[in-house]
Amino acid sequence: MTGTFTTPGPLHPVATTERSTAWWLTTGGVVAGPLFLAAGLAQGLTREGFDFTRNAISQLALGGAGWVQTLSFVCTGALLVAGAAGLRRTLRRGPARRWAPALVGLFGLSFWAAAAFPADAGAGFPAGSPDATVMSGHGAAHMAAGMIGYLALCAAFVVLARPLASRGLRGWAVASRVVPVAVLAGFMASAASVLAFTAGAGLGLLWLSAVMARLADAPGDR
Repeated sequence: MTGTFTTPGPLHPVATTERSTAWWLTTGGVVAGPLFLAAGLAQGLTREGFDFTRNAISQLALGGAGWVQTLSFVCTGALLVAGAAGLRRTLRRGPARRWAPALVGLFGLSFWAAAAFPADAGAGFPAGSPDATVMSGHGAAHMAAGMIGYLALCAAFVVLARPLASRGLRGWAVASRVVPVAVLAGFMASAASVLAFTAGAGLGLLWLSAVMARLADAPGDR
């Protein structure tokens, strides 16, 4: 009896490829916040008339160099949407696999809306602007986008607490339930202090980076 033996073709490491894709996508969500805050800090320190104690980072999209901040909004949104796709691949099961990526993706879309509808001038910025801020239609849309986006982010943190705990990261899970309180407190204090608003928004961005990086490195759901 004779038989024909064939050399098997190359095996494609599908699982490895999927993990690599998930890692690269998740990296977008990890770097989005730090890059956005670094760009805002650099602009705020160099733009004439900008004062972190009086002006929100969103106002950097105004004036002659405003395109830099607009581009920052667009790029950050794209990175967050990519991060949401990576998060879906990282979370293997449970309600978080459906809801967390959707909420983070909505947060990313809010940055695109913020780019499309710039904030209003006021508090002396751009240079020469009056102190008083007159609310416009695009300014109201900008504020609504930010509010919806950050509410989605806070909800995402609460949802992600469960997969964090399931991976043995109980301290991270507790923090993910506490951070939204701090973020929302900063937003509520914005009428009295712009710095409180900026700190709350920055905390949300940085915690998202930390959580996504930790989930990408931690073992799978139990």
